Amino acid sequence: GTRAHKVEGSWGMRPALSSLARSGQRLSAATPALRGFTRTGFTVYTRTGDKGKSSLFNGERRRKDDVVFDALGAVDELSAAIGLARAHCEEGAAGCAKEEAVEASVAPAPGPAGLRWLLPQLEGAQRLLLDVGSAIATPQTSSSEKHLQRVGIDGAAEASVLEARIDTMDAQLPPLTVFILPGGGAPAAALHMSRAVCRRSERCVVPLVEAGDCPAEVGVYLNRLSDYFFVAARYAAASAGHAEERRGDDKAGPATGQV
Repeated sequence: GTRAHKVEGSWGMRPALSSLARSGQRLSAATPALRGFTRTGFTVYTRTGDKGKSSLFNGERRRKDDVVFDALGAVDELSAAIGLARAHCEEGAAGCAKEEAVEASVAPAPGPAGLRWLLPQLEGAQRLLLDVGSAIATPQTSSSEKHLQRVGIDGAAEASVLEARIDTMDAQLPPLTVFILPGGGAPAAALHMSRAVCRRSERCVVPLVEAGDCPAEVGVYLNRLSDYFFVAARYAAASAGHAEERRGDDKAGPATGQV
């Protein structure tokens, strides 16, 4: 493959890259012992995946259509979708000074400050998804204790953080009793896309959890993250001054379909 995070044609470097992302280190400053890195960065093409197989963190080689890589690909796509949402939110918040959204725990009234308030949360989600990928790329049934100790995610704690953010945004929004159409401006539409990709990521993880290959906490986090994106999309639409497009009142039904 050609993805930058697939060093040496492998997903096995994700835990190392995840650690670097959390610490904010430059990749070029990483230890020379990291396979595939050079003094100026790392190679994008490696040719080791040209025959349709790639490596997991534990060194195991699997076909690229394996269920583990399906889940990894979905999480990778999710991070890219969040990146697009970040870009749209940043553009929408261009006229808002950073000082207008300084309280991290309470959502400001919908407006440009609200879009700016979302930005660090979206970046944090992208960083945490590196940890999610590391956990997925280290199957519990075939990995050593040494490998397993280097990966993981506190899904319950992260879910609690997301729930608090959901509640503070929801307090700024009108009650929802019917389905809404994804849209409401570029930031909201991108967050709806992130929600949909997050749901797919969760579906890909479910069989891995059931097989004992992935921690259940990963599924918990992805489930709550998709709920967060739904409410964040509504909040972003309100912040951009867009009215929600609702399904007609003559067609009664649940508001979101969220579970």
